[in-house]
Amino acid sequence: MKVEKHFIEHIPENERHGNARSLFTIWFGANMQILTVVTGALAVVFGLNLFWSVAAILLGNLVGAIFMASHSAQGPVLGIPQMIQSRAQFGTIGAIIPIIIVIFMYVGFFASNAVLGAQAAVGAFSLPMNWGILLISIGSFVIALIGYDLIHSLEKYLSILFAVVYLFVSVIAFRLPLPVDSWSPSPVDLPVFLLSVSIFAAWQLVYAPYVADYSRYLPKETSSTKTFFYTYAGTVLSTVWMMILGCVLAVGIPNFLDNASLNIAQLVSAQYSILIYVIIILGILATNVFNLYGAFMSITTILDTFIHIKGSFKNRFLLLFASLTIGTILAIWGNGEFLHNFTIFILFLSYLMFPWTTINLIDYYLLRHGKYDIKALFDLNGEYGKYNWIAIFAYTVSVLVEIPFINSELYIGPIAQALNGVDIAWVVGLTVPLLLYYYPMKKSMYLKIIKAESNSEHSLT
Repeated sequence: MKVEKHFIEHIPENERHGNARSLFTIWFGANMQILTVVTGALAVVFGLNLFWSVAAILLGNLVGAIFMASHSAQGPVLGIPQMIQSRAQFGTIGAIIPIIIVIFMYVGFFASNAVLGAQAAVGAFSLPMNWGILLISIGSFVIALIGYDLIHSLEKYLSILFAVVYLFVSVIAFRLPLPVDSWSPSPVDLPVFLLSVSIFAAWQLVYAPYVADYSRYLPKETSSTKTFFYTYAGTVLSTVWMMILGCVLAVGIPNFLDNASLNIAQLVSAQYSILIYVIIILGILATNVFNLYGAFMSITTILDTFIHIKGSFKNRFLLLFASLTIGTILAIWGNGEFLHNFTIFILFLSYLMFPWTTINLIDYYLLRHGKYDIKALFDLNGEYGKYNWIAIFAYTVSVLVEIPFINSELYIGPIAQALNGVDIAWVVGLTVPLLLYYYPMKKSMYLKIIKAESNSEHSLT
């Protein structure tokens, strides 16, 4: 299989290939992994029983995936990575603001995944923890270096393998003795429930910068409905399955999250424990490739804003290696307090990503209807300008407006306190940009059209 030659540039129509069905397996496989299980178990850690944990998982994922899959539908139409398209909203230089946040997200998830994968490597092969992290990192690097086609092929076959193995694990997990009231629809602690919903919605929403990267090679005539459906179905089915499994294991196994990989391996008989460890490692590899690939393209996007990056194997290797080094160092440095750090991390990301995704989707679906000048996205002096202050203002204010509604370990806002801890910051972050971006941007685009028509009339006279 050849190394992918394209970086962030537009994919020519004669090089498009594949079909929308491939998006089901790529997002199904991406979520069939230990980090999804750990995230689902957080609902139980926060104090919900299984009934309300499952309700929070369903609500958060079903809502969050709508936004995530809507981004995926942009890929075949535009043929470019997601974050390049953000230049149309924020300007060619202004887009660096969300891109930097996204790079932080990619690297953070890479490190979190590497720690969990290393725990499995330690259990399977008795490797030192740091060597386990290096094993995961190097495997991810090789796959990302080859690129798009290998990633799709890998996820296709791993999806089948993961489904079979985790079905076996799920059958055993649901046979564990559980407290009598685990599935009771008893009165719920609303703040804890909404906090859990926020985390599960965030799980899907933070995929938003990823998804178009893996649909951009599809033929332009690919149905947007099919692109949306296969992405949505793949990510919801696998995530809900793994998160519910995490909740059941957290209830059925004392201190499950102290070492999730070890506890899942011990759940099955000793003769299958190595298989479970290998599946966990493969799941981490399959997901961490996305983080490394995304970090590589986002870093390239920032650099390409100011200097043209030639799409050579050497540059690909160097940029991927730089991303790998940052993520690996972070994983080695932060593995001691992993669960604590991860919870803070994913909550932090959710507050920053909600306004961005709304601005992007408003621009694509409501304002421009998928029609962009692709060449202008790569032109520092093109029609989208260096900065779009409407988007930058809307994004900044939306993040600031979220602050009073936040209920996190780092900070509890005054409105969240007044609501007895209810966290609805994610709802605020998704709705405020509708007012701050849509109407001013619509007016700005209208004035540009009037000005262009006026200039055209003057030139004719």
